Order: sequence, then structure tokens, then C-alpha cells
Amino acid sequence: MEEKELTRAILVSADTGAYDCDVSMDELAELARTAGAQEVARVIQKRDAYESATVIGEGKLEEVKELCVSLEAKLLIFDIELTASQIRNIEEATDVRVIDRTMLILDIFALNARTGEGKLQVELAQLKYTAPRLIGKGAQLSRLGGGIGTRGPGESKLETDRRHMQRRIHALEAQIAEMDKNR
Repeated sequence: MEEKELTRAILVSADTGAYDCDVSMDELAELARTAGAQEVARVIQKRDAYESATVIGEGKLEEVKELCVSLEAKLLIFDIELTASQIRNIEEATDVRVIDRTMLILDIFALNARTGEGKLQVELAQLKYTAPRLIGKGAQLSRLGGGIGTRGPGESKLETDRRHMQRRIHALEAQIAEMDKNR
């Protein structure tokens, strides 16, 4: 039997003293293992409060980037819920994909959903969680029009993605409502 290669991940947290960070990180490690990730390192920074842009400080973020390179990590899993701008800032600083605890849990639900309705409900939850976290790269993703009346930046890829997600969310909600009605 062939072994599936696990995604190499670094677990990251900022310990503000609000909860037992070690217990939470142990739980995060179990979640990561369940989702198919291999923990290669843990990074915990003691702080009075979260850094608004990146959760952890600049120096610790640089340390994480170096760890990613040396350990060939392809994923950073943060122990707190991240905003879209935090995800973007951390990904830009480290060149590694970033997820938070909630995304990880939704991924585990997706892996284990068996019924049609269960799969739809998990996809709906993932879309609703991800939609506000959609981030674009600015003007370079805009669709430039050609000709009269279509000059200018046009509709950005981000706007198109958001509209597509909203349509998918409405379609899933309708499918789930139909399943409920038929049951």
C-alpha cells in the first residue's frame, strides 16, 4: 500500500495568557494530523497582545520564514482565527500557504462528510467562512477591456470570485432546503 505524502506544516501561536497555549497547540497538532498534515515545528511567541498585521511580531515572522525554508514546510497553521489581511500579510512575508484553526476544522469535516447533504453543508460552511477572507492582488488582477466604453480597470478577479461564491452559496442553500423539504 502506498503512503500518501503528508503536507509539512508549522504550527504557530501567540501566547497572550488568555488560555493555556500548550494545551491548545497539542489540540491543534492532533487536528493537523487528522487533516493529513505532518507537524515539523511549533512556534510560540509570548506577547501582551496580538500584532494586528501578522499576529506575531516581525522578528518571529522572519524566524518562521527561515524555518519554512530549512524544514521545507508548505503550510502554516495558526492557532487563532485570522483576518484576510493577516493571511495576506503572513503569506507575503513567508511565501507559504496560511490557514487558521477554523479552516483546518472545516477541512476535516470536508474529509469526513459522507452523505450528500453533509457534503453540501460542509461546502456551504467553507464558502461562508472563506468569502469574507477572499483577498486580491490589486490592479494586476483586473480585467482590462478593449474598445469604447470598456477602458479602465474593469472588474477585478476578486469581484468576480466574490460574485461566483455568492451564487454558489445561494445554490447550496437552495439544495439543502430542497433536501429538508423532501425529507
